[in-house]
Amino acid sequence: MIQLRLLQHRLLRYMGITVGCLIASCSINLFWVPSHLLTGGATGIAMIVYYLTHLPIGAQTFAYNIPLLWAAWRLLGKGYTCDVIIGTAIFSFCLDFTKPLNDFAPVSDYMLAAIFGGVFNGIGYGIVFRMNGSTGGFDIVGAIAKKFYSFNMGGVIFGFNCLVMLAAAFMFGVAPAMFTLICMFMNAMVTDKVIAGFNSRKALLIVSNQAEAIAEGIMEVGRGVTFLHGQGAFTRRERNVVFVVVTLTQVAKMKMIINAIDPDAFVIIMSANEVMGHGFSSPGVKNGTVVHRYGNGR
Repeated sequence: MIQLRLLQHRLLRYMGITVGCLIASCSINLFWVPSHLLTGGATGIAMIVYYLTHLPIGAQTFAYNIPLLWAAWRLLGKGYTCDVIIGTAIFSFCLDFTKPLNDFAPVSDYMLAAIFGGVFNGIGYGIVFRMNGSTGGFDIVGAIAKKFYSFNMGGVIFGFNCLVMLAAAFMFGVAPAMFTLICMFMNAMVTDKVIAGFNSRKALLIVSNQAEAIAEGIMEVGRGVTFLHGQGAFTRRERNVVFVVVTLTQVAKMKMIINAIDPDAFVIIMSANEVMGHGFSSPGVKNGTVVHRYGNGR
């Protein structure tokens, strides 16, 4: 029974990776390629060569990933590499499969192509990463550099992407390179949002002499409260710190409750990108090798 559930989970995961790769590929061929824009990583290099020689982007992307995948297999292990191979193969196939979309570009304006392409590309990549997948590229280089040289993974990927942008500026002019930066920015923003989920909440830490009364007031509106034990560094006085997570629309209500009970309470309001558990979303099943994303390194 457990094996069957794991198999179902794996199949759903690969279906999700395929859907994400398909969306990302559609955005590249529908918005970016007709406008001669680029992306980062191995795909960005493939797009530069495509604009010069018309060699298929997908086939190039897979070819450029072969030595990286071999290095990952030798240096990072089979568990990491197998998932990357699958993601890279699916993404490369989708890139060439959706190439006919080049003839149906919905916009001709650079800015619109950069924005909409970045949004849909971010949705696609976000789904892939949310399914614990990867599409290879400079992420592999960054992972190797981090493991053996203690380099910052995000910095390594950013450096390689800067080289791609410099090459694009030299060959195609400054304007396409600048719009490509907008593509990458929108892509990263939306990808991070999809990975974190649209389940953002606010977390409140409340330090007050009336902690119990504030907790009672908060629980009356249907939110759970946790007491954290704290101690003042100056007074050495122990007290309870109230911790609560609420929806965005409930923040104003929390402020009213706190102010009514203790106007002098010390309140910290923080963003919580994703909240799982009772009263919020249910945590999903997490199996397989974790593939971390540290930038636009495809």
